[in-house]
Amino acid sequence: MRALISLLAGSLFGTGLLISGMTDTTKVQGWLDVFGQWDPTLAFVMGGAIIPMLVAWRLTVGRQPLTGGQYPPKVAFALDRRLILGSVLFGMGWGLAGLCPGPALASLSYGGVDGTIFLISMIAGMYAAPTLGAQLDRTANAA
Repeated sequence: MRALISLLAGSLFGTGLLISGMTDTTKVQGWLDVFGQWDPTLAFVMGGAIIPMLVAWRLTVGRQPLTGGQYPPKVAFALDRRLILGSVLFGMGWGLAGLCPGPALASLSYGGVDGTIFLISMIAGMYAAPTLGAQLDRTANAA
């Protein structure tokens, strides 16, 4: 049952990415081009995702998932060096390539070599991040 729900949710998410234009790198880069040919449509896509999720997270309080287990605990928010550095790196990749993780996976079906190179680079960065983060922590603590 859990695999079926995951398949349906992932398919819905992928379809939403495609319909909303989030897989179109020029649309994403147009959103980021505030001083040029700015394309505000991504704001509606973000609002269309954030608002229902805000409601969904509020409705999960005190409930159990349909497929068993527990909902993840609320994460304590800390604006620290790691969050800022990760946000900057994510933003640089998003701005340069016009892709973030979901659309990068979707781009495998249409992105050609460029999409594949981006996806491989993104996965390599995800694997390297814990090691590099630990190294940054050791360097900061030694100073």
